[in-house]
Order: sequence, then structure tokens, then C-alpha cells
Amino acid sequence: MRSLPFILTLSVAALAACSSGNDTAASKDPFTVKIIAFNDYHGNLESPGTFGVNASVPAVSRPAVGGAEFLASHVSKLKSQNALNIVVGAGDFIGASPLISASFFDEPSIETLNRIGVEFNAVGNHEFDKGSAELLRLQNGGCKITNGQTDPNSCKGATVGTPVPFEGAKFKWLSANVIATATGKPLLPAYGIKTFNGVKVAFIGMTLKATPTIVTPTGVAGLEFRDEAQTVNALIPELRAQGIESIVVLVHEGGFQTGTLSDINGCEGNLTGSAIANIVKQLDDAVDVVVSGHTHSAYNCKLPNVVGRNISVTSSSAFGRVLTDIDVTIDPVSRNITKVDANNRLVVRNDPAVTADAVVAKIVTAYKGLVSPVANAIIGSISDDLPTSRDGACNMPAGNLIADAQLMATQASGFGQAVIALMNGGGVRSPGFTFASSSVGEGDGNVTYGEGFTVQPFGNSLVTMTLTAQDLKNVLEEQFAGCRGQAATATRFMLPSAGFKYLWNGANACDARISNVTLTTSGSTETLVDASGGVLNPTKTYRVTVNNFMADGGDGYSTFRNGTNRLGGAQDIDALVAFMAQYKAPNSPYARSTARISRDNASTTCPSGVNVNP
Repeated sequence: MRSLPFILTLSVAALAACSSGNDTAASKDPFTVKIIAFNDYHGNLESPGTFGVNASVPAVSRPAVGGAEFLASHVSKLKSQNALNIVVGAGDFIGASPLISASFFDEPSIETLNRIGVEFNAVGNHEFDKGSAELLRLQNGGCKITNGQTDPNSCKGATVGTPVPFEGAKFKWLSANVIATATGKPLLPAYGIKTFNGVKVAFIGMTLKATPTIVTPTGVAGLEFRDEAQTVNALIPELRAQGIESIVVLVHEGGFQTGTLSDINGCEGNLTGSAIANIVKQLDDAVDVVVSGHTHSAYNCKLPNVVGRNISVTSSSAFGRVLTDIDVTIDPVSRNITKVDANNRLVVRNDPAVTADAVVAKIVTAYKGLVSPVANAIIGSISDDLPTSRDGACNMPAGNLIADAQLMATQASGFGQAVIALMNGGGVRSPGFTFASSSVGEGDGNVTYGEGFTVQPFGNSLVTMTLTAQDLKNVLEEQFAGCRGQAATATRFMLPSAGFKYLWNGANACDARISNVTLTTSGSTETLVDASGGVLNPTKTYRVTVNNFMADGGDGYSTFRNGTNRLGGAQDIDALVAFMAQYKAPNSPYARSTARISRDNASTTCPSGVNVNP
């Protein structure tokens, strides 16, 4: 008897074939199918701003892109070019979302994606932010229940023009490598099938194996995340037993171009050393196309598989800014994909031939009206842009502000008595805090609640713990790829609160890269780690604040699990609001701080991968 996830998969295939309207009589002539793909939507119902086709396009010339109503129209335009089509995703369609979606449990994301026409989507790490039970609710529909009652921010269809109760996703999430430990089977279908001209095409969906290291443990409780390539390869015989030779992988894992142009249709450096390149080179030769995501990067590559054959590997940036238009030619006799032509296309808002989808626009406008009173409230002011970009030593202005806010929230007696706060860089989202007034007209320098939420949308809570000086040295060493258990392909620099400083040198070996660690409190400066890297008083303790994701070892910071005398605190957004209140007019605005991290060479580039000493 076939396992339950595959019964579901076959049902999905049958439904897709029945509803597609394009399953015509088999022909011996090759034909083309259009695959329309995107990834990392993250509930961006509204335009995330401007975007260029490559880094050479001046900022002033980059068009406004994205927004659910234009994403829907661009998808519709591509579908009109070929009746044989499918819309798919590579994960993170929900989670880490702007307030307009997050306030309503990401139901707006699902409702807009349904009308955009998505059919299959791989799970991403953010699909698990709120746990598997909530993911299943979003898949199957129904209102969010809080304290035995429908939550007032759920099932808003009567106001926004969607069904009540919440309709659930009309597309199918796929989770081939996510296993429910209670059953030993995939949490959601491993793959979906759609039939074109009598030929079945399989879409295998999965997330990165490392998901448990970047999601709060409660979010992945009861789940096992298996190797990506091994999962795909194990499914090939099962698919072939069904007569399937055309196979597409949707995987929430990716890489970055290594050059300076970063054209959306480029592949500078061939993603060498990236997680996605390592997965592809292990894939069975039966796989024809890989649609990837996770890194929020755009690329259009041909990468070698296990036998050295180059296959198409794509990613479409993030936030609905880009669509990947993939034309695959299928030989109906062999049932194989014989040719792949992929192109990344900007989702521009200024094309006279593409007008906003009225149905989707109405939903977005309605949710914007519901959230605006909260989103537009001014919480404080800044004197300059505080972006998420980093300098050569890896300082990040936006992250510094957040670390300062979290320190203030946990300094007082009874609230943690913290002397240091550390913020993970991945938890600080673009664009950071911008000085220029937004479209809501709050005024230059003012920061709204919505802007603050956009920068840190995870809803994490603060945890203050006791760490030794040796623990602090160790966790700083854990920032480097391959050191002390950190992922081999990820260098992850935290952002320290004011008063905590250190020096790093990437040329040194693991455990010898951090030195000159100092802490200044009440005007007095103490050295924790000297210039040679020695910890002066290894057992001396300090109260340190991080978010709950980091406290449980997220982003590879396993040393935080050693923390004792833990005390829970406020939500991160509440700490930010309280901190910024002291910078509201007529008080002086928050000003960009001086560097807290120093580097022992003159590089201007903060590393994010293996090479930390370019």
C-alpha cells in the first residue's frame, strides 16, 4: 500500500490534470510547456520598491517592481503565451512578512497567491516559523483559533472580499524531505504531477536540510529534515514506475553570483561552493530543471549534475520582484524534457501592456486599510539612513539600533540586568531604516511602526542569560564558516550593542580569529579577550540578551545553549518601539553609531561564505 503522502500526491496530480484544460490527445510532435516560477514571496502584497536587471543600472533608473496585483498580471501575461503552463514556487511564500500580511497570520499571502494561480510550492524554512500545525491550517483552511475563539485578526474575508472562513491554499505545498517523526512519512506530499498532452511532469518540492538550524525549535518540533539530493534521487524510481521522465525540482536552497554585475540572468562564478551547486552535482541525471530560492538572489545558471551534464538552475530574487519564465520542450515519445530555455523577467509596474489585476488589488487595498492605523504610527526618528548593508568589518547600522533597543529592554533589575545584547544579522531585514519619508507621508527622519516591523518581522521574544567570558569568546568564534560547528558555507556576523567591541582576523585558524574584546559600562572599559586572543578571566560571568531563536542555537550559535539563569523578555518589536520613544520629537533623533566590530585587514567587503579573508 502506498504511503499517505503519495496518495495525496496522486490526488493532486489528478486534480491538476482534470482542471488544466490542456490534456489533449497524445501527439508524436515535441511540444513546449511554460513553467512560471518565483520564490521567497514573504507576504509582500505591496511593492518592495525599485529593482534593476543588474548592478550597473543606476538607482534612479531602476523601475518600481512587484506588488501582488502586478505579480498576478505578469503571471497572466506569461500564461497567455502558452495554454500549456504551470505556476510554481520554491518556498518562503509566508513568514518574515510585512505587517500587512503578518498581522493577519499570513492569510493575505495565501489569498493573493491563490489568485495569482500558484499550483505547487516547495516548503521553505519560514513555512515552519509558527510550527507544522499552523502550516497545515494555512494549507487546508479555517480560522486561527486563539483561547478557544476565532482570533479577531483571522478570517477577515467579509471585509476584504474573500471567502469566510479562510479558504486555505489552493496550491499544494510539497515537502519531500520533511518527515513527520510520528509517522515516518512526509508531512505534506513529496511531489505533484501535472499532465500536458498526455505526458506527466513531476515537481518534487523540499526545503534545505539545515532548516532546524535557522528556525525556532518549536517550529520544527516532531519533524526530521533529510538530505536534499538523496531525497530526490530516492524518488526517481517511483516516478519512473509511473511513466514519468520529465522531472523538475523545487528546492528552497540557493547560492550567490560571485561577480560584480549580478545580472538577473547571469551566473557569475557558477555559484561555486554554494549549497545549491553542491546539491545539483549530486542529482540523478533524470532531473531536468531546478528552481531554487532562499538566498534572495537572482541567477540563471547551467550547472553540472552527477554525470556532469549541465542542467538549468534558476532563482528569482525575492518579494515578487522577478518571475522566472521557463520554456521546456518535451518529446512525447520518450516523455523527456529535451530543451530548457529560462529567463528571469522583472515584474515592472510601468509597462503599459500590463495593468494591475483588479481582484488582487482590491484585496491588497482592503488589508492595507485594516492595518494602516497601526502601521503608520510614528515610533521615533533617525538622523540618517540605517541600512542593512555592511562595511568591510561587517558592522550593520540597522542591526546596531536593534541591538541597542534589546539591551535597553533588558538592562533593568527584574528585566535581566543585561550588559550586552547581540542580534543575528539574518534577523534584520531590508531595507533597514530609511531617512526619507515613505509614501504614507510621515516625514523625513520619522520611523513608523510598519517600517520597524518590516526590519524585524519575526515576532521573536528576548532572552537574557548568563554566559562566561569564555562562552562569549566561543560564540564570537562560531560566527565563521566551519568553526565550532557553524555551517561550512555560512559566515554569520552578529551585531553587538553599544559598548561591546571586538577585532577579528579571518587569516587565522578557527578559535584564533577573535581578539581585543572589550566592554564599556558606566564609562569604565574592561578587557575580556586580549590582543593575543587570550581570555583574561574565563569564568567571569556576564548577562547577555539575544532573541529566542538565537538562544536555542539558531544560526549555528550553539554556545548560547550553555546560558544559565534564563529570563524571558518582551517581543523584539515591542523593545524597538520602547527604545525609539526616547527619539521622538522634540527629542534628538537616533544617530548612526561608530564601528563596534573591527577587522585586521583593509578589505571593504564583509564575507558571507567560506572565504573570510579576501
